[in-house]
Formats: sequence, C-alpha cells, structure tokens
Amino acid sequence: MTLYESVFIVRQDASSQQVEAITDSLSNIVKENGGEVPKTEYWGLKTMAFRIKRNRKGHYVLFNIDAPWDAVAEMERNMRLNEDVLRHLTLRVTQLEEGPSAMMRAKAGRDDHGRRDRDRSGHHEAPPAASGASDDAAQPADDKREPETADSPKADVVEEGAAR
Repeated sequence: MTLYESVFIVRQDASSQQVEAITDSLSNIVKENGGEVPKTEYWGLKTMAFRIKRNRKGHYVLFNIDAPWDAVAEMERNMRLNEDVLRHLTLRVTQLEEGPSAMMRAKAGRDDHGRRDRDRSGHHEAPPAASGASDDAAQPADDKREPETADSPKADVVEEGAAR
C-alpha cells in the first residue's frame, strides 16, 4: 500500500473531546476502506500565521497513513464536509517517520529552554566576556576593508557627483 502523512486543523472553539471524536472518525474511515493509521499525533492548540474562517488558532493533528488512495480520498472528502476542519493537507511519502515528529521534538526541546539565563526579573543576563579578548579579535576577518583611494570606482562616483 501507499504511505501518506496528513495534517489537519480543527477550529479553536472545538473542545478536546470534539477533536478526539473527529480524529477517531477520520481514522475509522481509513480503516473501513482497507488502510491503517499507525500513528496519530495531537500537536495542540497553535496560533496560525493568518486568520482562517475567522479563527486565529487551531487544533493541529497529524496522521501517518498506510492505505490505498481510495481510503485517503474518502477521508479527505469527509474533511471537506466537516465544518470544524479548517484546513487539511495530505502528502505521499516514501517512508513513515518512526518516533515523534519534528513538531513534537521541537515542543519537547522548548519545555526547559531559556530558563537558565533569566534572573528573577525575567530578563536575560548578558553572556560573560571572554578573558583577554580585545575588541579587534571580536570583529570578523572579512570586515577589514582596504582604504579607498582616488583610483577606486567609488571615489570616482563621489567626485563626479560633487562636480555637478
């Protein structure tokens, strides 16, 4: 069978039970049509880049699907009919990703990120200065420029502009 990844967004007003019910019904459609859904991930309520049907946020869900195209087409048809599903995208893939998706790995990495550097007021502390380092060493090497001479093209342009 063919492998697919499908992501869909459910409107922000839907409760977690409603999102779970939609997820189960779409998964059952795939299973009834001869496919299987080996992995389902709920990514959570996320802010979208722009409004979709007057919604600023949405519940994101990922399916990994191993099914014939007819099963996926029926699932997508039901997504279009469901008013709670704002958007969906299904992609054909060569292999399904094992373990958590990139979104779940990023979410796990954010949990403790940034708490080490903060003082009690919530401001970030400045990194400690390197001992014995001068200001010249901190500048990148490609920033050192040759001085402009009268023969350089920039100098000619400036002189022509001044002569007018």
